[in-house]
Amino acid sequence: MKQLRKAIIPVAGFGTRLLPISKSIPKEMVPVVDRPLIQHVVEEALAAGINEIILVTRSGKSSIEDHFDAHAELEDSLANKGKDDLLKTLAAIAPPHLKITSVRQPNAKGLGHAVFCALHLLEKDEPFAVILPDVLVKPQARSQVCDLGDMVKRWDASSAAQIMVEAVPEEEVYRYGIVDCGGSEPRAGESATMRGVVEKPKPSDAPSRLSVIGRYVLPYRIMELLSDQPPGAGNEIQLTDAIDRLMKEGNEVQAFRMNGRTFDCGHIEGWLKANNILAREAGYDV
Repeated sequence: MKQLRKAIIPVAGFGTRLLPISKSIPKEMVPVVDRPLIQHVVEEALAAGINEIILVTRSGKSSIEDHFDAHAELEDSLANKGKDDLLKTLAAIAPPHLKITSVRQPNAKGLGHAVFCALHLLEKDEPFAVILPDVLVKPQARSQVCDLGDMVKRWDASSAAQIMVEAVPEEEVYRYGIVDCGGSEPRAGESATMRGVVEKPKPSDAPSRLSVIGRYVLPYRIMELLSDQPPGAGNEIQLTDAIDRLMKEGNEVQAFRMNGRTFDCGHIEGWLKANNILAREAGYDV
């Protein structure tokens, strides 16, 4: 079995929920405390042992790639001024073992289509992770648990696809994709076999309170399924539809229940909450 070392991060969206902030700045470059959102997400991947990042992007978002590139003039200026701490801060953005590759998504045809755009950057039968950058996944305060890393370990042990989930209040299940584990909900840090996903169900129809977060560990077979996946909801190619087909083929897909916390930075309220809480935890007086 090939090692999981690549993560696909779709960054081609317009970020309309963050307007007017995101009018001329990619939403992924909006800062959360002391670094842009995309850097938090890449650091999460690195902590999970994933060092090859594939950005699925579009025109007007080159600043995301620039953030992880070298800046010789700035680095020389800092070195000449003896600002070694700032040099170390810059070096930490893109450590030597990190590899960043980008590919364009020419048309917005859904998450499944965005993921499929990275097909040519995977080897045959190579597993991969998908990370949606709108949502930050952070350990509980004073904890070092890496939920994505635990998902990778569970994939290594079982070869079962992993879908990260968290519990939401019953009255809010209508806002999310809710997983069906046949009434057997996993405990935090554990996985349970999925039977399906119900998109935005009524509370009375929801099979659980476990919502899909935006972290996936998937087999290469998903790419093959996406190659002929017909449009679904919103007339877009949906990743969840391909995952449903994967299960119907008899392949095991597991819901991994996270230990940590999520911050939905795709909208103003969630972004403000993330800055407030994480800044205080980092020692800033806010």
